[in-house]
Amino acid sequence: MSLDNRFPMLAEDCNSLLCKYLTPEVFDALKDRKTNNGFSIQDVIKSGVENIDSGIGVYAGDELSYHTFSELFDPIIKDYHGFGVDDIHQSNLNPDDLNAPNPDPDNHYIISTRIRVGRNIDGLPLGTAISKKDRNLIEKKVSIALNALTGELSGTYYPLSGMSEIVREQLISDHFLFKAGDRFLESAGLNRNWPEGRGIYHNDNKTFLVWINEEDQLRIISMQMGGDIKAVFTRLTTAIKEIEKKVTFSYNDHIGYITSCPTNLGTAMRASVHIKLPKLGADMERFKTITDKYYLQIRGIHGEHSDSEGGIYDISNKRRLGVTEVQCVQDMFDGVVALITVEKGL
Repeated sequence: MSLDNRFPMLAEDCNSLLCKYLTPEVFDALKDRKTNNGFSIQDVIKSGVENIDSGIGVYAGDELSYHTFSELFDPIIKDYHGFGVDDIHQSNLNPDDLNAPNPDPDNHYIISTRIRVGRNIDGLPLGTAISKKDRNLIEKKVSIALNALTGELSGTYYPLSGMSEIVREQLISDHFLFKAGDRFLESAGLNRNWPEGRGIYHNDNKTFLVWINEEDQLRIISMQMGGDIKAVFTRLTTAIKEIEKKVTFSYNDHIGYITSCPTNLGTAMRASVHIKLPKLGADMERFKTITDKYYLQIRGIHGEHSDSEGGIYDISNKRRLGVTEVQCVQDMFDGVVALITVEKGL
């Protein structure tokens, strides 16, 4: 997975943060360094070099990557998150600190709510650098922890390897099944040995879901129909605490929860609603003014780079690093309240 030791020829029309901050001087300073997992600057930049339409273009191989290649990662993190080298990230997963009564109890606007976090196992390489043996070890360890969950979180783990067609079709129907990553993740080494070591857990109510060894080693997801944002957050935080009794997550006081893509650092959280806003959707300038005020992102119904259908949008928090989980969800709640108020008045 190695480029050579020469400065890569980057396309002139490349607009990624990699192209913005990787100078020949920075490359020369980093080209002979490796983390203790053997991850090099060539590995860090491989996806961005091969995919010049990347937005970011870099992936970490382990927690140490962020220190070893700080001359490149620090300015990218500063640019994306507005977070400096001396800043400290703080976590708060206490649902009692969230003020979020259901903003749409009659279900006129909010179709569904979904909050997810990414997590990786402490002391192991990230998915970009992990061995087949360690990936399988993660699957075994995490699936045992998940199968021990009780009460509302109780459910079943489904490994992707050897999955029956009946189970596969049901998971596709539920929109739970994840596929091998796109070309960006492929270049970063995240699709190796697919589908071995990967799987999906969901509870019996289908309101709680964990992906094992997709982009991050765990994607922990809480969701339900309607707009009870606090209930979704509470279920998520309960699940995280239960999993942490068996598995230690990779966390750093400076940049929070460690993820392979620097955009997810900090809380590694995406809190979102699918919401029907046909009138605001016809006035995108006003729509964007509101979402910008509350640090929110507008996506189409099928996620990033997709269009709205039937006036339905995916609205989620934009900030992840330097804010707590409670603040991320509060941003989303406050913004949704403002969006609904304006939609009602139009």
